[in-house]
This record gives sequence, structure tokens and C-alpha cells, in this order.
Amino acid sequence: MKEIIEVPVISDTIRRTGVPLSPVVRANGFVFVSGLPGIDLVTGKIVQGGIEAQTEASLAAVRHALEAAGSSLEKVVKVTIYCANSAWFAKINAIYARYFAGEAPPARTFVAVGSWPLEFDIEIECVALA
Repeated sequence: MKEIIEVPVISDTIRRTGVPLSPVVRANGFVFVSGLPGIDLVTGKIVQGGIEAQTEASLAAVRHALEAAGSSLEKVVKVTIYCANSAWFAKINAIYARYFAGEAPPARTFVAVGSWPLEFDIEIECVALA
């Protein structure tokens, strides 16, 4: 059975863009978080600024989405990072390490992409245990 999770602020932001997706789906003991750019969790606006600010906001949005589904960063088993410039890998990795430090970090893929239809440079998705 699949359950669509309503995520405060993020669900409304996605609906306003008109993109047909659910930010979070819980199914068969897993939580699937769609790729999330840095979304300000108060205003719902896309965070502007350098890659550090966008990465921090993207990871905060992922954490917020997981918690709305009853999961957490500690239960994440796979992360995919999509970024507009692979030269930012070290900056992104430094921030990412603060969220996923420890002896058992999740599996991860880093993908450089050409562009998005909206104004952001990074989005992060993940799969976690429910």
C-alpha cells in the first residue's frame, strides 16, 4: 500500500509549481523523498544564494520531509544528490557530512546535471526506512 505524505510548507510549494509529484511517499516499510531543492521552510520560497546556502536548505527540507513521514536522517539508506556543477562537490560534501556523519553513512550517488526549469543549483532525494 502506498501512502502520500503531506509535508508542511513543501507540499504547498510543489502544488504551486504545478509539477505532478508527491514530495514523500511511504510504501512497504520505506519512505521515498522526491528530489528537493532548498525550500525555505517558513516562506516556501526557493532559497537563493551560493551552493552552501542551497545545500544547507535542501538537506533541511529533506530532514523536514522525512520527519513528516515519521522517519529521520538516521534511517536513510540511499541518497542521490543532483547538482548543476560538479566543481561544487567539496563544498556540498562538507555540509552533507554534518548531516550524515558517523560510521554507517547511507549509500550515495552524486550526479551533475545540465539545468532545471526553476532557479536552483541542487536538489537531494533519498530513500529511508519508515
